[in-house]
Amino acid sequence: MLYHWESTAALSAVRDEQTAAPLALTGEGLWVCLLSSGSCTAALGEGAGALPALAPRPVEAGGLILSRAPLLLTPAGDCHLLCLLLTGTAPAQLLGGLPEQPFSARGETCPGAAELMGRLAGEEAGGSRARSQLVFALLCELANADSAAPPLPPLAAAAIEDIRANYAGLYGVEELSERLGVSKSHLIRVFTAAVGVPPGRYLTSVRIEAAMKLLLHREYSLDVVASLCGFSGANYLCRVFKKETGQTPAQWRAAAARTALADLTADEKTREQEMFI
Repeated sequence: MLYHWESTAALSAVRDEQTAAPLALTGEGLWVCLLSSGSCTAALGEGAGALPALAPRPVEAGGLILSRAPLLLTPAGDCHLLCLLLTGTAPAQLLGGLPEQPFSARGETCPGAAELMGRLAGEEAGGSRARSQLVFALLCELANADSAAPPLPPLAAAAIEDIRANYAGLYGVEELSERLGVSKSHLIRVFTAAVGVPPGRYLTSVRIEAAMKLLLHREYSLDVVASLCGFSGANYLCRVFKKETGQTPAQWRAAAARTALADLTADEKTREQEMFI
């Protein structure tokens, strides 16, 4: 076998709890927890190795917690927690990049995470290959998780919200500034100072993230992906995608398709090769 999906991204455990009692999470990997109601605190338990001891982190409804184990979640009354243990090289990379653990994130910075976690926890996940694809999509979404940074200026926050909601239809920074009722130069100055990149660059990164998620679906042509992500056409998508990732969209998807074939039977491989665009 040339490649195994679960070595890159896999779902190892699910805890879906409506509880007022402390919840202790163990196991190797990245725990991703969604607090859908109530409030709680999160703290590393004993045996967390050389990680610095942090005071318990408060988390409110809608928040996310990312951490290694042992992780102790202590509700302040009744609350609902959905916790997934992710394993493989991709979750390990995200875990290693966390500025602190446990890391509490604002849910609005990665709005697609809740849906993906629900699909992984339910029956929609399907076989191991489908689960791995969903785990990878969840990790892409969690890459946007942010709580440590100070609150953004209202203009920058509004711009980010508009970009993430309307990236497919935005013509550029000039239209964005008009929608927000400010000059283009003022938006660029405020946004760059607060976020660290110009709004045009941020818009491009959001579109590339969306394209990567859509490319997981074999049935979408490059023209369709480009249209859904706000690119003027497949050629422009290819140029920008390669500049940002080092691969063209076709190369990225073809590589994923080739490695996926390793998990299929001979008949399934034949059907996959006939269907692949």
